[in-house]
Amino acid sequence: MSGIGKSFAGVTALKNVDFELRGGEVHALLGANGAGKSTLMKILSGAYEGDEGTLTIDGETLLVRSPADAKKFGIHCVYQEVDTSLVQHLSVAENIMLDRLAASEGSAWISWGKLNEEAARVLGRLGLRIEVHRSVSELTLAEKQLVLIARLFAQEAKFVILDEPTAPLSIEEAERLFGLMDGLKAAGIGIVFISHRLPEVFRVSDRITVMRDGGVVMNEPAEATNAAAVIRAMLGKSFEEEYPKLPAVIGDPLLETKGLAAGRRVRGVDLSVRSGEIVAVVGLVGAGKTELSRLLFGADVAERGTITLGGKNIIPRSPAEGVEAGIVLVPEERRKEGILVRESVLHNLSLPILRTLGRFGVISGAKEKRHAADTIARLGIKTQSAETAVAFLSGGNQQKVAIGKWTSTDAKVFMFDEPTKGVDVGAKRDIFRIIGELAQQGKGILYLTCEFAEALGLADRILVLCDGEIVRSFDRGEATQEDLLYYASAGKEELA
Repeated sequence: MSGIGKSFAGVTALKNVDFELRGGEVHALLGANGAGKSTLMKILSGAYEGDEGTLTIDGETLLVRSPADAKKFGIHCVYQEVDTSLVQHLSVAENIMLDRLAASEGSAWISWGKLNEEAARVLGRLGLRIEVHRSVSELTLAEKQLVLIARLFAQEAKFVILDEPTAPLSIEEAERLFGLMDGLKAAGIGIVFISHRLPEVFRVSDRITVMRDGGVVMNEPAEATNAAAVIRAMLGKSFEEEYPKLPAVIGDPLLETKGLAAGRRVRGVDLSVRSGEIVAVVGLVGAGKTELSRLLFGADVAERGTITLGGKNIIPRSPAEGVEAGIVLVPEERRKEGILVRESVLHNLSLPILRTLGRFGVISGAKEKRHAADTIARLGIKTQSAETAVAFLSGGNQQKVAIGKWTSTDAKVFMFDEPTKGVDVGAKRDIFRIIGELAQQGKGILYLTCEFAEALGLADRILVLCDGEIVRSFDRGEATQEDLLYYASAGKEELA
């Protein structure tokens, strides 16, 4: 890609960008949200047309005006938001072979037996045990991501864009993906790897390109640079890798659970959160973190156990009851459950407090705009205006909206389920600051994550969740990442 330029409504998104991908290499493309990497990849994959510049393969100039054009030249993209890339009511096999089905439109016959066999063969090559007849809607987020990777193998890809492919995967699944990427490299396929997790960038990449403010600011072989230099290039300044831990007064218990259980994922959880305290619940994918947050919020109903909030016993039977009691949730799947992507920033921020913004059921537009302007400024949400649809914001700014809508409520306890997933280092810093400020206001924070470094940096106390149970508790400064991983992967204390 040479001299690529792109503007939206007069605002420059890319300026004179050069990007090169060789066959058989993993080329990491990094940058803070808004740096231009997504726009560049959308031009490469045919979702956008560039205003300037050329795209060539093997010296031949191409005209790419649509995703279909890109696929014709062997350019394929696996997006981070898996639910927008899969057809939920179709089977696993149908989703893997979707391009084949589309190509057969108008044909009288489709051999479903052969289609299922071929999909099973692709899954077998990848070492994935997913039943081809299952509906995609029944799969976990990690399984959906693997179906997308399998679809890639069913197509004759020459160049592959992987956008945050490991975000929903466990450690074992991520390692399997890295093994598959080695196989792609060996076959001469070029891979663009987009990730915010720098350790895995250095684990798999041959080259690293960093973008900032719509231009390329670094292009180095991976072995010639390091994480600190990459972060400095992304932010344009040195980044203190210590997480910003704001001082907060820890008071009386706000939230307590005893023997909380439902199904096989939450099996008798005892925990407590005090005012001003950040309690991290860490665990691997499948440990039960999301299921625990849903029980406390009322999205699912506990089968047994007790929840005490502010001294009162509660068993929320819906999210509305959870919010009424004073507990709110920023969920892991923000686009599906945390925000209304087609609505404006203004309306998303107003939703939980509509009653306070008007009288007799009529919303005051002036009050709503003042509230939105205040929240946007306070949380540092980067948006053209409050009227912009949330779908057009970067991942980090969407997450700030998902958090911001709760900050004007009377909530006592804030729960964050994997709040930094798919978020760049700059937006992470903002999110950590917001969480610290909530703790300073006397709110109780329950921070559920599989990012152990975040828990060690932010939390006053860390609880390790394994197979639906709290298996270990550490005060601040007591644990290392190795300790957390040991207990999270079912290690026994007597062996420690």
